[in-house]
Amino acid sequence: MNFFTENLKISIIGLGYVGLPLALEFAKKYRVVGFDISSERISQLRSSKDITLEVSEEEISNVIVDSANCLDNKKGFYPTQDIENIKNSTVYIVTVPTPVDSSNRPDLTPLISASTTVGKVIKKGDIVIYESTTYPGCTEEECVPIIEKVSGLKYNLDFFAGYSPERINPGDKVNTLTHIKKVTSGSNAEVADFVNNLYASIITAGTYKTSSIKVAESAKVIENSQRDINIAFVNELAKIFNLLGVDTTEVLEAASTKWNFLPFKPGLVGGHCIGVDPYYLAQKAMEIGYHSEIILAGRRLNDSMPAYIASEVIKLMIKKNIIINHSSILILGITFKENCPDVRNTKVVDIVKCLKEYDLNISICDPLANPKEVKHEYGLDIFNELPSSEKFDTIILAVPHQEFKNLDIKKYCKENSVIYDCKSYLDRNLVDSRL
Repeated sequence: MNFFTENLKISIIGLGYVGLPLALEFAKKYRVVGFDISSERISQLRSSKDITLEVSEEEISNVIVDSANCLDNKKGFYPTQDIENIKNSTVYIVTVPTPVDSSNRPDLTPLISASTTVGKVIKKGDIVIYESTTYPGCTEEECVPIIEKVSGLKYNLDFFAGYSPERINPGDKVNTLTHIKKVTSGSNAEVADFVNNLYASIITAGTYKTSSIKVAESAKVIENSQRDINIAFVNELAKIFNLLGVDTTEVLEAASTKWNFLPFKPGLVGGHCIGVDPYYLAQKAMEIGYHSEIILAGRRLNDSMPAYIASEVIKLMIKKNIIINHSSILILGITFKENCPDVRNTKVVDIVKCLKEYDLNISICDPLANPKEVKHEYGLDIFNELPSSEKFDTIILAVPHQEFKNLDIKKYCKENSVIYDCKSYLDRNLVDSRL
């Protein structure tokens, strides 16, 4: 079967940090419909606005079309929340988030919902490709059966599947979609070739075709697990060196002079990938009778860092004879990483929770985060600009946004203030301590 035809039409299910850049890149060559359940998101995109800041207004306006009908005879991108507009697609690519619940167990709700949507519209000969990070086997054991049940079609007979894990790095303007090699796979050899060729048509960095969907799933989930474990190691080093009175950053800089030293740095590990994906692998391992030791140990260590930072800050305040009750603290940054507006699973919130136990007056400034989103998700009030005249007993640099690089931080300090740097971003001579 020749999947590449003049009738090729792609639907992207989920238009977030992963789906939107992918849709726009495909839209330069193919007919693309972007589907999202958020009416607000669709409205923004139709106005060429992207609140995730992953793509520019120009990038959207260059490929967007006025209606799904405009795609009949040309390439382009049409965002919609109407399932009718994706019915005549031939390729469906699922790019929805894969979070964990309050007990850190995989929450497949978005994947189940997306698979149900695909099941309602998929036809004989169509292909569904998953990009969402999951545990090995999830695509064929959880998602495909849903499509079969809803559609009444048979897998690998009537419809086919592929898996090509996303590798988007939010906020990174260098390592963008087309500049990162893409891992691909398919439910049979012919489909694997199609999926690989489809992505190869837009990814300038090239592709890597694996032998099975399960291999591709496994490769993705260990990428972030490996990074999580390495960060946990340097976070533990930071705790040890702090007790020894040694500056961790200086130690890492010295060690980095060896050619094979891995340059990881201590810090908070949140977000929707590194702080989540290891739980998917650990959960699957548990289901088959293996209890993970290293993976979960790394997770526990990294999850302990917000409480550790809060404790260190309180100790510094006590040493400076700052009265803890009702003292004022300014936290700079609340997103899960620098130069990115994404606040999903941000660990800065955990620092706030720990500090609130001491009855402190906490102010949070983040130039990129959406105050309405933060209020909705965490019940916290933030502001995007620093107050012009207010001074604080303590300032915590939590997220090293570029906007904070040349900040005159002393301007916001009282005479005896504490400055704590979570990312070794500020001048060492300015801070009382850093992670």
